[in-house]
Amino acid sequence: MTKELEIEKELINKLEGLKYVLRDNIRDRGALENNFREKFESLNRVQLTDNEFERLLEKMVTPDVFENAERLRNRNTFEREDGTPLHYQLVNLKDWCKNTFEIVNQLRINTKSSHHRYDVILLVNGLPLVQIELKSLQVSPRRAMQQIIDYRNDPGNGYTNSLLCFMQLFIVSNRSQTWYFANNNNEHFSFNVEERFLPIYRWATRDNRKVQNLAQFADQFLTKCTLAEMISRYMVLIQNERKLMMMRPYQVYAVKAIVDCIHENRGNGYIWHTTGSGKTLTSFKASTLLKDNPDIEKCLFVVDRKDLDKQTREEFNRFQPNCVEENTNTEALVRRLLSEDYKNKVIVTTIQKLGLALDGTNKRQYRERLEPLRDKRVVFIFDECHRSQFGENHKAIKEFFPNAQLFGFTGTPIFEKNANAVRVEGEEARLMTTQEVFQQELHAYTITHAIEDGNVLRFHVDYFKPEGAPIKPGETLAKRAVVEAILHKHDAATNQRKFNALFATAKIDDAIEYFHLFKEIQAERAAALEDFIPLNIACVFSPPAEGNRDVAQLQEDLPQELKDNKVEPNRKKEALAEIIDDYNARYGANHRITEFDSYYQDVQQRIKDQKYPNSDLPRDKKIDITLVVDMLLTGFDSAYLNTLYIDKNLKYHGLIQGFSRTNRVLNDSKPYGNVLDFRAQKDAVDEAIALFSGEAPDRAREVWLVDPAPKVIEKLAEATRKFAGFMASQGVEPRPEDVANLKGDEARAGFIERFKEVRRLTTQLDQYTDLTPEDKAKIEALIPRDDLRAFSAQYLEVAKRLQEHQHKTEDPDDPIQQLEFEFVLFDSALIDYDYIMKLIARFTSQPPERRRMTRKELMGLLASSARLMDEREDLEAYVATLHEGEGLSEEEIRAGYERFKAAREEEELARIAAGHDLPVEALKEFVAGILRFNIFHPDALTELFRPKGLGWKVRSRAELALMEDLIPLLRKKAGGQEISGLEVYEDA
Repeated sequence: MTKELEIEKELINKLEGLKYVLRDNIRDRGALENNFREKFESLNRVQLTDNEFERLLEKMVTPDVFENAERLRNRNTFEREDGTPLHYQLVNLKDWCKNTFEIVNQLRINTKSSHHRYDVILLVNGLPLVQIELKSLQVSPRRAMQQIIDYRNDPGNGYTNSLLCFMQLFIVSNRSQTWYFANNNNEHFSFNVEERFLPIYRWATRDNRKVQNLAQFADQFLTKCTLAEMISRYMVLIQNERKLMMMRPYQVYAVKAIVDCIHENRGNGYIWHTTGSGKTLTSFKASTLLKDNPDIEKCLFVVDRKDLDKQTREEFNRFQPNCVEENTNTEALVRRLLSEDYKNKVIVTTIQKLGLALDGTNKRQYRERLEPLRDKRVVFIFDECHRSQFGENHKAIKEFFPNAQLFGFTGTPIFEKNANAVRVEGEEARLMTTQEVFQQELHAYTITHAIEDGNVLRFHVDYFKPEGAPIKPGETLAKRAVVEAILHKHDAATNQRKFNALFATAKIDDAIEYFHLFKEIQAERAAALEDFIPLNIACVFSPPAEGNRDVAQLQEDLPQELKDNKVEPNRKKEALAEIIDDYNARYGANHRITEFDSYYQDVQQRIKDQKYPNSDLPRDKKIDITLVVDMLLTGFDSAYLNTLYIDKNLKYHGLIQGFSRTNRVLNDSKPYGNVLDFRAQKDAVDEAIALFSGEAPDRAREVWLVDPAPKVIEKLAEATRKFAGFMASQGVEPRPEDVANLKGDEARAGFIERFKEVRRLTTQLDQYTDLTPEDKAKIEALIPRDDLRAFSAQYLEVAKRLQEHQHKTEDPDDPIQQLEFEFVLFDSALIDYDYIMKLIARFTSQPPERRRMTRKELMGLLASSARLMDEREDLEAYVATLHEGEGLSEEEIRAGYERFKAAREEEELARIAAGHDLPVEALKEFVAGILRFNIFHPDALTELFRPKGLGWKVRSRAELALMEDLIPLLRKKAGGQEISGLEVYEDA
């Protein structure tokens, strides 16, 4: 008995103890459907004919995961044979706990092109809603997820043409580690080239202790009613994206805390969930769940349109289309508040509309119309509660709705230490804390928790030290020195411009001066250095309001900009107009200062669009650094923003909010958020970390901040030692050229695992902006840059071969099955096809003394880039044909390469035709037919061999042999596009 089967047996025993029924007689598709039919007929009190059941299945079973999720949660209609409608439900929607819960194991679904076996499946009312994939201890969750994805993406799989299409949830465990994640359509359910992995979660207790052991997970997550609740209440269907999203455990506990507090009428409360933890989803789910509470008259989710940033509106409209209006419309709000329609029980509004509705001076007298609600129980849920709830708004709501309950969400609570004086009309100014306004903390998930869980990244803080006298805390450096430092460090900080940065300046005048300095200094460098690639600099700050309501509203949360715009407003307006003109010229836009919001949204989107490779969005259309004053330092999210430059005094919640722009999780190419501080604010950072650390202030710095460079270098030393030791154990030298001498896939797998750790640490160190010359020397001594590049090339070569092997076997004891490949560690945004074309042109046209790299170095660069894996062989062969001094332009290099590649493919096709005794032209026509629509028809292959008059068995072997040679060429010519129909021959 293998270890996996032992784990499976233990799990089944545990589930039977939780009152699930084991159905060991359900092992195939027919038995699964018969069992569902029995449950369906019982629930809906109906007897279907065989023909009706077949038609019902035909209607229900679709490959659209989202459509199936909606059908599962709704009442549906089916026309019976006599023409009457049958209104049915698939599960007991009123009380999910009253459904039947069964276990199926080792289910096989055999279709035309897939023969998949599923470890454990949980049936709810006969429908397979949860799949549990079990692995042995050494297999990583990523690898187990990849297997599920491979199953899901296999053409003709059971998830698309059987009852498995209703799968809602996947659970992966190796007994000691357990993870869960939602099913989705293919566009939301894959690993992409950037290795952005599916969101996978570990369950936790209410106080954020991880529940990883499978038996404990079953006790807490898989009890029948808990599982039913997770699927029915805590899975979110995002309408606009047609996507399923599971809630994280802390989100579930927060929602429960609010719902219980309302049910028991225990006053107000707040949720402390750190920036980047998904507060908007949590608060939205809490408000929508209150629809079924008969004691609540209305639930208002109050959004603050801070910075006129569409982010909050768009997030809500993802969950429920058109639930937040773009323009202020208080009349619509008042009508919905007074409406008795059930669909208007939960209302999403802005704080501005609410303020106008409760304003007694308003000429429309909204307050008088709202009088019938005065004594009703109304619930208010505030997103980012401090901006909207400290002051007049809080007083107005409490006075008008004495029976209201108020709940706030915050990532950075206001304590006495970081409170500002608030003046409310008729009262003296005083400090107000989150606790005072909202009475009690209902749940906390701090940044310390989020970092430990991997939901946000740690920070690397570089306190800039200029040569000569040190900076005093808060002291301002010469701006030219700051710009020079940023230009020196930016490529390292942003992983060779894969990511982008914000630059926080102290005031609008500083932002303007920095904008001109970047322009001036970069022009100087471009004139002096042929290889200098300028950074794209954008700048955004608010113009003087001048009666513009949108801008005035925007400035409500921009204290510095509001203050700055009162001094010389015309000069600042002219400067911003110049900045916008520069932006228009650079990006081909047509923004005007009178439509500032359009410009501001474009800047935000361009920061987020850094995700596109240069082939899709050219580098000169991206932003490298955005200069800001107050904007974008709170409430703005982008996984491709990883660096914050600071020439501005920050403290407490402002500092944490600013830092948190950089720490959204992406993949291993983004190991942490980078902060480069030019104000020597170490004490302020330490104070902020201590204040917001939550329950672990004594170890907060250790959790929040990455290790200093010397410690990471020590880890690199250990990793290189282990790598060298492994190579020696295989009887080869730790040299790049000796990787080819490793014997067997197990040895190659060992190389992958050990070198990957070396590359991960060097990737981390590459982004440290505070490495000393001594640090750099130590790293070079441990693994010279040329060796690192050469080993990287070997890694890509070996990984590609092993990955192909991995797809061909499902033996759980095969060491290749336990590997996870991380190509993103070997990727660079700068080193793409365009960059290589420029380098090759320079190689052929420049004299040796001005050439950036030798032929050998150029070959090494080609080989070590994951982005060029598919082009590598052709590019290397092409470079080998070129001669120094040919003086070819970039256009000539590109055209020459395309001709070279086409000729190589022609030669390969001719070689294959000769090897299989087929006419070249006929084979060309056959290949062209496949590539025309990326579809392979076996009939066309039969026609290709028909003139040879072969017997059936002989012809089948000949066809198989041809396809074995032809598939790699077809895949290459398809350029990454899937060719349907090839999988039958690939499996063979």
